[in-house]
Amino acid sequence: MSQDVVRCVLLADRHHDLTEAVCGLLKTAFDAVVMVTDEPSLLESAKRLQPAVAVVDLSLAPGTSLAWVKQVRSLCPNLKIILLSVYDEPSVKRLAIEVGVDAFVLKRDIASDLLAAVDAVSNTERTTSVTK
Repeated sequence: MSQDVVRCVLLADRHHDLTEAVCGLLKTAFDAVVMVTDEPSLLESAKRLQPAVAVVDLSLAPGTSLAWVKQVRSLCPNLKIILLSVYDEPSVKRLAIEVGVDAFVLKRDIASDLLAAVDAVSNTERTTSVTK
């Protein structure tokens, strides 16, 4: 007999207005959306909840540091990470690939691309592919 599994997504962004909009979108694909606004909360929530997916704003940590990716992967190895960014430069996308982010979505394209990125990362093994 199979047991029902609650699909949870972790949403990490310092910008409340955007977070609320993204949360509404993610609620259409997940049973639970947990919102956090800083790096320590992201790490603690990932460890405690073991979510399927984390949608994280590039500006969550100071500068463009993505050091948290390695930390969150050690706490939650099966987590799929989607990085949100306003930066459309190839160097930013390249950095995301190098540190192990599963997908990259520009903030201006959230409405059209975020759920597609969620579907893509949810249906694949851990990859270094980066979507639009």
